[in-house]
Amino acid sequence: MPSLDQLRAGQRARIEAVTGDGSLVQRLLEMGLLEGEDIEVLGFAPLGDPMEIRLRDYRLSLRRSEAARVLVSVTESNHGQ
Repeated sequence: MPSLDQLRAGQRARIEAVTGDGSLVQRLLEMGLLEGEDIEVLGFAPLGDPMEIRLRDYRLSLRRSEAARVLVSVTESNHGQ
């Protein structure tokens, strides 16, 4: 199962789990990264970090190290690759 940091811009996915423990995982859960939520990868900063995602009706920027904690299942892609 891929993690959120492995997706490309335009890909959509469903959150399957947030792994780990501690304050980082708690913070991710408080930001709304909950199991079953649909997300879309909007893009990446010029150097590749952070990444921007759409979650519900808002945009969220995450470091790749944070996104690596979020396991997802890819649902579709907005581009024809």
